[in-house]
Amino acid sequence: MSITKTKKKEIFEKFSREPGDVGSPEVQIALLTERINKLSEHFRQNPKDNNSKRGFFILIGRRKRLLAYLRRKNYTRYKSLIVELGIRR
Repeated sequence: MSITKTKKKEIFEKFSREPGDVGSPEVQIALLTERINKLSEHFRQNPKDNNSKRGFFILIGRRKRLLAYLRRKNYTRYKSLIVELGIRR
């Protein structure tokens, strides 16, 4: 369920605010969203995989906290990120 290096690099280039930025909330949220999407596909194919669901819920909670932080700090960046990632329609 991990993300390939090329996919990570694409996410870094697309969501970073400056070259070499890998720790901004936008990048972290985009990486978590990619992992969550891959895991949700996995759970559609393997509905009885209860052991992995705990980690899945932890990822969702982490993304939720980062989104709340970004919403408090800079609402315009939050809105643009939501639209770009297709979260919370």
